Amino acid sequence: MALSILFIGGTGQISFPCVERAVAQGHDVSVFNRGKRENALPSGVTSIVGDLAGAEYADLAKENFDVVCQFIAFTPDQVARDIEIFTGHCGQYIFISSASVYEKPARHYVITENTPAINPFWPYSQAKIACEKLLEDSQGLNWTIVRPSHTVRTGLPIMMGDSDIMARRMLDGEPTIVAGDGHTPWTLTRSVDFAVPFVGLFGNKAALNDVFHITNDRAHIWDDIQKAIARLLGVEARIVHVPTDTLVRYNPEWIGPLTGDKAWTAIFDNSKIKSVVGDFSCAESLDEILAEPIAHLKQRLATQRPPKGEFDALVDRICREQAALG
Repeated sequence: MALSILFIGGTGQISFPCVERAVAQGHDVSVFNRGKRENALPSGVTSIVGDLAGAEYADLAKENFDVVCQFIAFTPDQVARDIEIFTGHCGQYIFISSASVYEKPARHYVITENTPAINPFWPYSQAKIACEKLLEDSQGLNWTIVRPSHTVRTGLPIMMGDSDIMARRMLDGEPTIVAGDGHTPWTLTRSVDFAVPFVGLFGNKAALNDVFHITNDRAHIWDDIQKAIARLLGVEARIVHVPTDTLVRYNPEWIGPLTGDKAWTAIFDNSKIKSVVGDFSCAESLDEILAEPIAHLKQRLATQRPPKGEFDALVDRICREQAALG
């Protein structure tokens, strides 16, 4: 059955393939954003240009969409406003949270939706947890919370910093950093694979007022991920392993993405989402997972290589001082 779908965002890393999938499934799709991305929306999509803080945003409620997909709310005040605007004015409100909300440190290496949402290290994750709590406590709004893990499309998966700079360092034969010993399993999911079960949640009564993560079933260790990136770039990775707590001492801002996320094992049980939308598969080989991000990287580097700067100086210093320890 065709539904009226509103994507708030719709041109981002994860949301754009979801828009394409929704159109392919025959839904009537509208996209609300600031209209600043270059992505050409699929034929038939209605573009609504505006800002989350603008008066025109509240007018979206008048359309009474069957499904509202919120991809660009990151703070409780944004979600509180959505609850006020869309309660009674949509059939289903889907909030994009993050798998980084899951308990750190983890008590069990396999993550399910019953894993507590506790992250004392990353304000980003703490804000997402607060957003989820607002929805769970709301009255009269049929909500669904979706927690993607590391989902790739245009950017390369790295542990911290700018992925284009890390790739440029690889191409120039310079060392790059992996936190820990490089053997921590980490799950990567292509956005195009995420889109299939995500769109399956639309109008699905079994998904209402519940929480789901959508990820790959397969994980890869960080060393293999970085070596695959280098190989696909035609070079050899020069990996320097540095303890996570040491890296955080060099740059306290890394405590969120490292101690609060990527330093931990991330293996997910997807049986809950599969029980609601049916079975789905994701690309498992690193070559297939990384093909699209590598293609996007090469397009960017063809027009502009990121210049050397403070990040390079910090990475060089860390690698030099780590090497001095033997």
